[in-house]
Amino acid sequence: MKNPRVARRWAVAPLAAMCLAVSGTTVAAADPYPSFPPDQNQLPQLPTEPQLYDLLPIPVPAEDPWYDDPADLSSYAPGQIIRSRTVQTRLLGLPFPVHTEQLLYRSNDVHDNPIATATSVIIPGIPWSGSPRPVLSFQEAIDSTDSSCNPSYTLRTGTMKEAALAVYWLAQGFAINVPDFDGKFNTFNTYDEGKMVLDSLRAMKNSALGLADSGIALYGYSGGGSGSIRAAELRRTYAPDVRLLGTAVGGFPADLQAQARFAVAAQPGLTGISNFTMWLGFAALSREFPEAFDAEELLTPGGQAIVADMGKRCVYTIAAAGAYRPISAYFKPGKSLDTTPEVMRILAEQSLGHHIPDSPIFWWHGIWDELIPADVVLPTVQDYWDRGADLRFYTMPLPEHLVNATAGWPPAVAWTSAVLRGLPPGDRFKADIPLPR
Repeated sequence: MKNPRVARRWAVAPLAAMCLAVSGTTVAAADPYPSFPPDQNQLPQLPTEPQLYDLLPIPVPAEDPWYDDPADLSSYAPGQIIRSRTVQTRLLGLPFPVHTEQLLYRSNDVHDNPIATATSVIIPGIPWSGSPRPVLSFQEAIDSTDSSCNPSYTLRTGTMKEAALAVYWLAQGFAINVPDFDGKFNTFNTYDEGKMVLDSLRAMKNSALGLADSGIALYGYSGGGSGSIRAAELRRTYAPDVRLLGTAVGGFPADLQAQARFAVAAQPGLTGISNFTMWLGFAALSREFPEAFDAEELLTPGGQAIVADMGKRCVYTIAAAGAYRPISAYFKPGKSLDTTPEVMRILAEQSLGHHIPDSPIFWWHGIWDELIPADVVLPTVQDYWDRGADLRFYTMPLPEHLVNATAGWPPAVAWTSAVLRGLPPGDRFKADIPLPR
């Protein structure tokens, strides 16, 4: 008796051959896999985060009159509250059982012009007695160019990417201060970040919140580390009335000239992701220094279009659209950042180390960080050390920027929690591993 499966196969074979003959096709090898890294110019343009936020019932900051500057903004003192409101905080879209007060306050930009920005002060329902409730100022890695990416908005929508980390301080009864330290125009990696952090703490220290005498520590990683360390550097000269118990930071560039030279060029393997940081930096810095970071002067029409597109995005799509897309491929002939003296002057002025923090610092950096190489950080660490900073620094012997964020976060929580409870910050140390070659 014939096997029915075999019979069916033999019946199908002539039919398949007939179809091939009629169509005139032949069997070809499968197409090769797409090349890596991808050609970004061949990929479809991503939607922007503000376009997605338009679908939500909460208006974005650009359409919310609560964020508007008062006509007499210059008459307000730095840190003075312009207006306040109580809002619902959400974690992953779900309402979170805490009291959140948002404060719009006056600060200063990098040119000392008055600006208004916001902070969110989160107070848990856990009772605190015996001393004023401590405050952890949490500087999120905003790393974005649109105000809808700022934590005062994403805390309300439940899309703040680092919100879950703050729970570990809230669970101890600490209050959390979360400032929009890049301002509503979202500048990046300049000293006004430190001013906005410090002025948010001045605003927070008002009698209505019961935090006027609270001890304060700062935390931030990556872009959040940039705002935190700049606040620590500026405290003595800009806000001596704000007392800091300690600052825990990691994963941010210290030498902006060195970081720019790295991020503008094509990089091999995983490090090619770093190219997005230069697009972000160019778009943000062009807002505070338009004469120097002039896209029409330095970039081709294609590069100008990318900068314009990057000017209204959050870090998610900036990273996706800018990875493996070196800005050096879009410079006009004879143009570069290195050959533009005003650009290099600004990068030097906004690099860290112009001031030395006068409060304890806990700092870590990944030795194989693909976005921010250790060699753009370690010389500044050494300068801090040589100039007597109250520093605890170590390099994390792990690859990848987010891996180092995750691995360095538990020690940072433990250290900030200890200093907020009145424990000593510990001895100075500098445990940097020699750079890989």
